[in-house]
Amino acid sequence: MSQASSSKSSSRYPMAPLIRFTLISLYLALVLPLPWLAPQPLQPWLWGALPLGLLLVVALVSEEVELSEAGLRVGHPAWCAWLLRRGWQLEWHQITDLTPVATSQGGRVFYVRTEAGSAYLLPQRVQAFGEFLSHFSQQTGIETRSIGRISPPWTYQLLAGLCSAMLLFEALFAWALVSGRWVIPSAALG
Repeated sequence: MSQASSSKSSSRYPMAPLIRFTLISLYLALVLPLPWLAPQPLQPWLWGALPLGLLLVVALVSEEVELSEAGLRVGHPAWCAWLLRRGWQLEWHQITDLTPVATSQGGRVFYVRTEAGSAYLLPQRVQAFGEFLSHFSQQTGIETRSIGRISPPWTYQLLAGLCSAMLLFEALFAWALVSGRWVIPSAALG
């Protein structure tokens, strides 16, 4: 059974869950402590900005790829598409080639080239990536066996573990402060 959601006429490939979790938890780990550490006048603003930022991050990681008989579409679901307005779509017959480009981290990204000379970044962080590439190859006739993810899964697993550890430490720290087990001297807060 496919991990990607599918229907008779199209298949959807959302961002891989590990990558989504990692990026959302990184945001939370870096931003959650800020309202606690900010001077009193700024705290309400930060508490208000925190869920708005989280909503924006969730919207950004909601990007999905839809493959249909006619072509492919990369974009966001309707609930956030009005805000982000990024994305692209092509019909299969418009796609002529894939061009690899080396990244500064030693990986490779691929650009989908069209007959008109345009180039669009091939999504490499989708769920069921192998299935996505197989469908892409069948529809375009372009060989995709040498294409892999931008970075190996262990990098996201390591980052997810570090973010989880940071969130756990921050939760323990907040519990110690709220329960009175630990008191920060007022001189340390500035």
